[in-house]
Amino acid sequence: MRFNLSEINELIRERRTIYPEQFSDRKVHKEQIEVILNNAQWAPTHGNTQPWRFKVFTEEGRQTLSTFLGGAYLELTPVKEQSDLKLKKLVSRPLKSSVVIAVCMERQKEETIPEIEEIEAVACAIQNMYLTCTAYGLGGFWSTPKLIYSELMNDFLQLGQKDKCLGLFYIGYSKEQWPKSHRKPLEYSTEWRTQ
Repeated sequence: MRFNLSEINELIRERRTIYPEQFSDRKVHKEQIEVILNNAQWAPTHGNTQPWRFKVFTEEGRQTLSTFLGGAYLELTPVKEQSDLKLKKLVSRPLKSSVVIAVCMERQKEETIPEIEEIEAVACAIQNMYLTCTAYGLGGFWSTPKLIYSELMNDFLQLGQKDKCLGLFYIGYSKEQWPKSHRKPLEYSTEWRTQ
C-alpha cells in the first residue's frame, strides 16, 4: 500500500462543517492558505481544464466582502422576503473568519466539456480544501447563499459572463471541541448488481 489507509480514512471521516460563529480570533497563516489552495488544484478535472478560480479575502478584504454581501442581499431580495437574521449572518461571517475564499468556475472558452463537469471539478476542489483544513485542525464552511449566483456577484468578483461563483469558503480555527458525526450504514445507500 502506498499510503496509510487508516490515516486517510480518519481524515475523511473527521471532516466537519465548522461555522464562522464557532471560530476563534486565531489567525490562519498565508502559507496554510496556499497549501489549501494548492491541494484544491489537484482535484480531478475532465480534459484537464482546471476550471477553479479562487478569490481570497483576508485582512480588510473581509470587510469589503462583508459590505458587498449586505448590500447585494438587500438589493436582490424582495423587501417582504428579507430576513434580519440572514442579513446579519451574511455581514458578520466574513469578519468572524480568518480568511474567506470565493470559489469560482471559469467556463472553458471552447465549451467542449459540459458545464456540469466543470462544476463537479470545482466541487471536488472544495472537498480537497475541506480535507486540508481538517488536517491542519482548521474549521471550514462552504456557504452558498442565493446571491452568489447573481450577475452582481460576478461583477464584484470580476468574473466572465459564463463563469460562476460556486461558494464562499470560510476558514478559521474552531474555539469549540471538534464535533462528532455519523453516517448511515452502507446498505442504505448502496445497491450491488452482479448481473
